[in-house]
Amino acid sequence: MRLAVLASVVALTGTAVLASTVSAPVAEAPSRIFTGRDLFDLQTASDPQVRPDGGAIAYVRTRYDVMTDRGQRSIWLADPQTGAQSPLVVEDASAFNPRWSPDGARLAYVSTAGGQPQLYVRWVAQGRSAKVATLEQAPNDIAWSPDGRTLAFTMLTLDEPKPLGAPVKKPEGAKWAEPLKVIDRITYRADGEGYLKPGYRHVFVVSADGGAPRQITFGKYDDFGPIDFSGDGRSVLFATNRADDWERDPQESEIYAVSIADGTLTRLTNRVGPDANPVVSPDGSKIAYVGYDDTRRRGYENVRLHVMDRDGRNPRVLTGGLDRSVGRAQWAPDGRSLYVDYDDQGQTKVARVTLDGRVETLVTGLGGGSLDRPYTGGQFSVGKGGLIAFTQSTPDHPADLAVARSGKVTRLTRLNDDLLSAKTLARVEHLPVKSSYDGKPIDAWIATPPNFDPSKTYPLILEIHGGPFAAYGPSFGTDIQLYAAAGYVVVYANPRGSTSYGEAFANEIDRNYPSHDYDDLMSVVDAAVGKGFVDPQRLYVTGGSGGGALTAWIVGKTNRFKAAATQKPVINWTSQVLTVDGYTFMARYWFGKMPWEDPQAYWARSPLSLVGNVTTPTLVVVGEEDYRTPPSESEQYFQALQLRGVPTALVRVPGASHGGLAARPSQSAAKAQAILGWFERYR
Repeated sequence: MRLAVLASVVALTGTAVLASTVSAPVAEAPSRIFTGRDLFDLQTASDPQVRPDGGAIAYVRTRYDVMTDRGQRSIWLADPQTGAQSPLVVEDASAFNPRWSPDGARLAYVSTAGGQPQLYVRWVAQGRSAKVATLEQAPNDIAWSPDGRTLAFTMLTLDEPKPLGAPVKKPEGAKWAEPLKVIDRITYRADGEGYLKPGYRHVFVVSADGGAPRQITFGKYDDFGPIDFSGDGRSVLFATNRADDWERDPQESEIYAVSIADGTLTRLTNRVGPDANPVVSPDGSKIAYVGYDDTRRRGYENVRLHVMDRDGRNPRVLTGGLDRSVGRAQWAPDGRSLYVDYDDQGQTKVARVTLDGRVETLVTGLGGGSLDRPYTGGQFSVGKGGLIAFTQSTPDHPADLAVARSGKVTRLTRLNDDLLSAKTLARVEHLPVKSSYDGKPIDAWIATPPNFDPSKTYPLILEIHGGPFAAYGPSFGTDIQLYAAAGYVVVYANPRGSTSYGEAFANEIDRNYPSHDYDDLMSVVDAAVGKGFVDPQRLYVTGGSGGGALTAWIVGKTNRFKAAATQKPVINWTSQVLTVDGYTFMARYWFGKMPWEDPQAYWARSPLSLVGNVTTPTLVVVGEEDYRTPPSESEQYFQALQLRGVPTALVRVPGASHGGLAARPSQSAAKAQAILGWFERYR
């Protein structure tokens, strides 16, 4: 990456510099393969919002600024009939979270135009926007009242902790160290946010024409969205856990309604497990929500769609016969059915669910959950006449905006055609596999390099997803393309424990991870080698998060790989569960006991327990601001490998969180190049 930037600087500085440099080859044509520099030119579509009448779609377009090395979001308008595009909110700052008013005349959104994210409303016909209120913290979970007069949102309210002891009085003009930081909250840091501001998230309302925001929920609890108004507009529905020990029970929440007039709270659900994402039917008579019974405390449970009367009575499950998790529901305009998204065998789909529980899949091929790796994901929205707008991704293009109506799918945007039409990309095909452990079918995909020749043999990279309760699929991934462009066949898979194959398949690794997912992955490599064009003497392995843990586990089990790169891994489960941001969840749900109660169970699943077997040269990669698998995990492994004399190196990505390891294009490209450079040493 540095060499590419240097070449650009030289080209722009003129002959004075060129005369003092050694003559270098001049590129006669643009590169036909996908390169790290191309990451800056990618664009993605997200958060489509169909106008209530179905006549227009607002969506967020993200592009990357090569000078700031960051994504910048703007809001665009698309015509679902013609595909015509027009910028709606494009400014130097980012604009996102578009939400239509009930009449479709206005659009609420969040903008960072003033630095701090603020809530705005745009009058679409007039082409004018106004800031609704000056907010102290960033607004989230925007919802319109049925009459369009009021906006509700959630926002952090600060609550400074009490100091310990009386502070020493500082002399005037003295330059002392910063005061002590006292932490007494159970949840005090989060990946991507760092150390949290002390306070609690609550629900606010404000006039849609602008005014003073008014807080309507209170207390030392977090209230979270998505939120919605009741049918009469007198209450706001949200999710929260108001038990005394709520911070120690991260999987518990109930749906409440709060009166806008006087703040009276009404609890609408009551069971063990999370209930969230309330959505009120068009006539206001019913509330849809998602959740599950959490009585078994397993590693994975299907999230199911429920519906109840507006007063909380008559709750019932609508997707009990669907062995898949569903996302947030959206009501059909006529109120007779709902739309949900769900992952099925590595693909994200949209289905219509009737009130008697019939499920009909309408759209497949959603994508856009990530850019660097081909995770399942995507977003959708529904409008009048059955119009479904969604983000669509394939192995050869990132998320674009598409629409489906009456079974016909039309892609409205081609955000990356100018870039990718000039590139020869990796070809991705499905690779069916049966596990050597028990014959279970395992979904896998194999990507072949540009200008692939099946008569030749190629080195292979096994790329492993994280989670571990997550899934890959046939979507675009920059890491896959960069590895393939470097001349590697790339194979990726959904071993047991992956989602989108039902509860039983996911829970194969419940309190048993890593385990036979190792056998599944080795079977995937065997199937790829069996194609005839993979050199079995040139095999490499990498993966991130849960995939990083499996990479370290694999090199402790076998020496068949020439080199490995473990990214943001779990290495020692005892230290992991006691330093992770979600420590109240991980020990309880993934092990069932605390580390001091069953230390052997923790050690038996720790890749560190196998480090004495490792001979494979192994690179270790981690973000310096990773609070999910903290840098201490990676450092333990790096130092253990050093003590063993195994070839290794530690790559720390400055400022990067766990989820944001590839958020900045320069770092995403550099990380991929570092891994390829490591593999090249042993190729």
